[in-house]
Amino acid sequence: MPREDLEKFFYPESVAIIGASTKPEKLGHIILKSLLESGYRGRIYPINPKAEEILGLKCYPSILDVPEPVDLAVIVLPAHVVPSVVEQCGKKGTKNVVVISGGFKELGGEYADAERKMVEIARKYGVRIIGPNCIGVFNADNKLDTFFQSRDRMVRPKKGPISFITQSGTFGCTMLEWAEHIGMSKFVSYGNRCDVDEADLIEYLAEDPGTKVIAVYVEGLGDARRFMEVARRVTPKKPIVMLKAGRTREGSKAAASHTGCLAGTYELYRAMFKQAGIIEAKNFEELFDIAKALALQPLPREGSIGMVTNGAGPCVMATDACVEYGLKVGGYSEETLKTLKERLPPYCVLGLAIDLTGSATSEHYAIALEALGKDPNVSLLMVFFVFQDTPLDEGIIDIMKEAKEYGKPILCCAAGGPYTIKQSRKLEEMGIPVYPTPERAVVAAKALFEYARIRKIGSL
Repeated sequence: MPREDLEKFFYPESVAIIGASTKPEKLGHIILKSLLESGYRGRIYPINPKAEEILGLKCYPSILDVPEPVDLAVIVLPAHVVPSVVEQCGKKGTKNVVVISGGFKELGGEYADAERKMVEIARKYGVRIIGPNCIGVFNADNKLDTFFQSRDRMVRPKKGPISFITQSGTFGCTMLEWAEHIGMSKFVSYGNRCDVDEADLIEYLAEDPGTKVIAVYVEGLGDARRFMEVARRVTPKKPIVMLKAGRTREGSKAAASHTGCLAGTYELYRAMFKQAGIIEAKNFEELFDIAKALALQPLPREGSIGMVTNGAGPCVMATDACVEYGLKVGGYSEETLKTLKERLPPYCVLGLAIDLTGSATSEHYAIALEALGKDPNVSLLMVFFVFQDTPLDEGIIDIMKEAKEYGKPILCCAAGGPYTIKQSRKLEEMGIPVYPTPERAVVAAKALFEYARIRKIGSL
């Protein structure tokens, strides 16, 4: 599929909102308002035969009445009229259409027939469709925003390295908000996947310079063979992290009623992911945690994890998780241990983790991180904080910034209330991921080692 087929979904010079409404509570009004408030600089055309003007913009009876070319149409109308509107888009020469409306294949019967008819019409005119039954497209690069979630209820992330494609609009909303301070490049909610599918989108994002990691939520695949071909080409160059829902028979039935998607056998999907070099997430937290680590940190070489903490408990849990995942902890060189013993206070514990105890200051962290950062046996730094401990001064943020200079991936773990969240956000804004539990940090570390091997050998 030519890349140009999808380009106007993300970089249109003009957008028509078909079904724009004068009523503030209607989706067609909220989508138009989202686009206007986003800062998108292209031309915007509200389409509504019963209105002269909406939100200060001239309204047109149909897309055929717009006097200029329209690159992208966003349709939010009852399902039964959508096929005829898609035909109008085809006649207009608009090749990219997002169908927000639900009430198609997910309901079965005549509703599935309406979706098939819509696709037939689209193909007659060479129109590509994202959706139906979705929340649309977001591009932080040009501030394109087609969401019907108002900006006072759902934040939009800054521009950043993660792109997310999802069959679930709900998970899409969650990812957008969780990624607020990490940043996002492109986002696509593609719902029923009547035309444009995950393979198409992954192939497009593989060439997107703003996308460092592709995160995907799927309930089932469209063309599994083509998906495998695309993924195998992409994963040696750019990581793909996937969460597969509908893993049980009951979950598969739920998927069918959600997006009209037959979820398929989970064991088969797992085998496919492994062959294609895709990193699998077991839940939505893992999907975000892994994507965050891969987006913000360099890949480790083979070696051990060096842990530094001012509270021992989380390191015990992290060590358990590392052993369960087959990750090495400790193994510090004699020179490292000698340096730490000489420079740290005598009450510090030099074990698998370097426990600076509750008396730790930022200077103690600096000594430990320098030693582990220079240790050839250590390939990843896992740093734990009890920010609530008073001796840990504000200088720790600058110390962590300096630790990035060692060139090793750094993952942090800190749990707590407002002050901890404030400090964690400072770290993430300078590109160091922070996780609230040890287990989540270890899952991220495992993914970094796994993708390092994928890059080395092509796939697992």
